[in-house]
Amino acid sequence: MNKSELIDQIAAEAEMSKAAAGRALDAAVAAVKQTLKKGGTVTLVGFGTFHVGKRAARSGRNPRTGATIKIKSAAIPKFRPGKALKDALN
Repeated sequence: MNKSELIDQIAAEAEMSKAAAGRALDAAVAAVKQTLKKGGTVTLVGFGTFHVGKRAARSGRNPRTGATIKIKSAAIPKFRPGKALKDALN
């Protein structure tokens, strides 16, 4: 499912226009991004939790030259599915 298919499904389920569903989806995604950027978590009960993880600095290897390079530490988004989502799949 891509974004436009998701918007179509949201519009059908919520009985709203596709334009309104698109704006709602964009607003929800923006809110999640903004919260994660501040280091917070977003918990949707029954669906799951979005949180920020830390990736430590490490050394890697350039595959083209074989030279050792330093890879900086980074904050990465993570998702932990909720029990209801896991149960719906099994």
